[in-house]
Amino acid sequence: MEEGLLVKERLSRRWGEIREEMKRLGHIAGPMVAVNLSFYLLQVILLMMVGHLGELSLSGTAIALSLAGVTGFSLLVFSSLSKSHLFYFWHFGNGSALETISGQAFGAKQYEKIGTQTYTAIASLILVCIPVSLLWAKVEYLLKLAGQDPHISHEAGKMVMWLIPTLFAYAFLQPLIRYYQMQSLIRPLLVSSCITLCFHVPLCWALVYKSGLDNVGGAVAMDLSMWLNVSILSLYMKYSPHCLKTRSSISMEIVRGMGVFFKFAIPSATMICLQWWSFELMILLSGLFPHPQLEASVLSVCLNTVETLYAVPYGLASAASTRISNQLGAGRPQGARLSLIALLLLAAVNAFVVSLAIFLSRNVFGYAFSNEKEVVDYVTRMAPLVCLSIVADCVQGVLSGVARGCGWQHIGAYINLAAFYLFGLPIAAVLGFWLDLRGKGLWIGVVCGSTLQCVMLSVITALTDWEKQALEARGRCFHEEVVNDVGDNRL
Repeated sequence: MEEGLLVKERLSRRWGEIREEMKRLGHIAGPMVAVNLSFYLLQVILLMMVGHLGELSLSGTAIALSLAGVTGFSLLVFSSLSKSHLFYFWHFGNGSALETISGQAFGAKQYEKIGTQTYTAIASLILVCIPVSLLWAKVEYLLKLAGQDPHISHEAGKMVMWLIPTLFAYAFLQPLIRYYQMQSLIRPLLVSSCITLCFHVPLCWALVYKSGLDNVGGAVAMDLSMWLNVSILSLYMKYSPHCLKTRSSISMEIVRGMGVFFKFAIPSATMICLQWWSFELMILLSGLFPHPQLEASVLSVCLNTVETLYAVPYGLASAASTRISNQLGAGRPQGARLSLIALLLLAAVNAFVVSLAIFLSRNVFGYAFSNEKEVVDYVTRMAPLVCLSIVADCVQGVLSGVARGCGWQHIGAYINLAAFYLFGLPIAAVLGFWLDLRGKGLWIGVVCGSTLQCVMLSVITALTDWEKQALEARGRCFHEEVVNDVGDNRL
């Protein structure tokens, strides 16, 4: 009897700890969900507006956004994630513990490094944008060379050209988001995102339907909206007293920091981009089917739905990366394990609620993107597969965040390469082209890749020795402290 009461008490205490950890994770994940959801909604609103112009406009815009995601936005968003890891190693390396769970400045003596690293990230990403923009200028020619429909290629090429200003705005936006996230300055992020979204909806409607620009008007609306967001965050950074300590002057430190930035950025970007690219490649392959406008339109509707809803797992992944890296760096392996349990519970709840909502609305949500009945009916048939993708995304989103928090980016890259390119995409090609399942077959293949990815990440996470991870993290911290002391002496 007494033993049973002790077990019950331990379980109650454990559940209380998990609830508290879920609250802490929510404080980190919530802002990231809102901020990233606002960006995805800009694209979704654009696609909704353009989709009602007809199948050609919808498919051309779908291909354009797909290419923009593959060759531009994915590189910038996931390269900028490396900045968070740099902050972590910098500040822990100098012996300053992370005082709050939501990423406030890591040490009273290191504020200026936050500003300097933000400028470094912006300068680095602008360099990335230059060759990408040159590539975007040749998109129409490249699509025709790849066998895409000439009309779709023309529309996509025109659209991508007008999205180049958005690309450069994104190079500013992503480092600025990390800058505010590191200091737990949530309000400016939420306010700027809300203002941008409210500005984008009427602007996109006016430019698409009233200006005569059609789908190009949607691209112009994206450009203006994105630069508005950047302007708001930049002005707040320059004039707000909350940013006084973290503002730093432009110096040669920016140039010297680029090498370190790319050293951390490349594995982080590779890990996630391999997965993102597999979905976008599916859109490009759909242009090779007998009815490319229909196939590209439907797959784009499904993909944009999944990408928009991925804002929640992505926010959880950010929370996972932050909390687990902090716990390991502080030498608390049990805290890292507790964070993992809380994250998986949150992911399970999100997967169930969102996938159920999509399945129940499968007969109607296609109308948000198109008035074409064949498009809506096709989307309805694809809905169960979309639900499976949402479930897989919730699991892998959290586990990918755990991998980043533990410094396993290179392992994650190998897993994604094997899961999607050696397993998922070959299945997609066989089902889509050989068995003539077309778009549905392509999506089944990618879902198979996502499932294998989740299984491999789960196995690695389950076999993790958290005590060893904590020791290794502490070792990196003390090593970084020695390196920084040597650098200071040289100066």
